[in-house]
Amino acid sequence: MPRKAAENHQAKETQDDKERNEIERLNDMLAAVLNYISDDEIEVIDIEYLLNNTDGLREWWDQYRERNRKNIEEEIVQSLSGLSIEALEELREKIRGKEKE
Repeated sequence: MPRKAAENHQAKETQDDKERNEIERLNDMLAAVLNYISDDEIEVIDIEYLLNNTDGLREWWDQYRERNRKNIEEEIVQSLSGLSIEALEELREKIRGKEKE
């Protein structure tokens, strides 16, 4: 096999391994969450408990939220056009108050 083809094959295998590892990690997190919420003794689901006690879940959640940030920003921008000028001014004041804190 030519050198370039061998390098491409190795890169593809490495990428496939990374994807398999990520899928396995996500499966483990999902299983841990489902085990927790299906426990009959749990009366109230404690999200903080899940995030703190499920290996990798908090990091995944933070990354997901950051990736989803653009969608949230777009939703907010689209909803602003339907607000009255008074509501927009009130919102601006709230934002300015938060910036000062």
